[in-house]
Amino acid sequence: MAAPPTIAVFDSGFGGLTVLRELLPLIPGARYLYLGDTARLPYGAKSQTTIARYALSSAAFLLAEGAQMLVVACNTASALALDELQAALPIPVIGVIEPGTQAAAASASRSNSASASVLVLATAATVTSKAYARSCAARGLHAFEKACPLLVPLVEEGWINHPVTAEVVRIYLTEALEVAPDARTLVLGCTHYPLLKPILERTLADLDHPMYIVDSASAAARAASSLVPRISTNEPVSCRFFATDSIEKFSRLGAKFLGRPVDPVTLVDLGE
Repeated sequence: MAAPPTIAVFDSGFGGLTVLRELLPLIPGARYLYLGDTARLPYGAKSQTTIARYALSSAAFLLAEGAQMLVVACNTASALALDELQAALPIPVIGVIEPGTQAAAASASRSNSASASVLVLATAATVTSKAYARSCAARGLHAFEKACPLLVPLVEEGWINHPVTAEVVRIYLTEALEVAPDARTLVLGCTHYPLLKPILERTLADLDHPMYIVDSASAAARAASSLVPRISTNEPVSCRFFATDSIEKFSRLGAKFLGRPVDPVTLVDLGE
């Protein structure tokens, strides 16, 4: 990539914008494409066959738009469709699970604790896939995976600091720590969850169980940036946004995830 690269980021909805937010300062001057497949979310309730089909159609669209690298900023798609995407596409494809578990392993190696267990919070589909468990096991870690199905809708409702969200987080963490009391590393296995990092930290402190939190969105962004040569450019960052449903909602809600305006958004139809 002699010129500033075109990097595509794909998610079933809004969460992948946390990955894009991390990428922007790491690869300045790049051209970014972001696709939120909002018409077909949530992926977490779909079968592996359906998720792979959705992911492949989204990737094909981004490839036609000039993508030179694809970041699958969706834990569910990374867990259930990454192999198919890597086999089908002629460009580098990076998911969020491997970078996240690499960061967890690095955290465990720095810890003074004898425990090699980590706690993963994720969607039900990601937990069912056992993708984090396999990836952690390959690095000598035992992963306890906790499905947290209420967190995504709470984040998308904008209830980041709401008392209801705080209570739900407390319940999930209390249940998880009863099973994994020795875990000292917490992996955010959903790209919505970085927005909940402050409330997670407060809750862990209240439970007297501080943990090092691994943000898989940040880890994936660092992994992607490591594949891109440093390029001197004065070109500003260019972002193009696509959604498969309700561009008004995508623009409004997406700005909360990206931390900057998400505009304009182009509506695209990827079929059923």
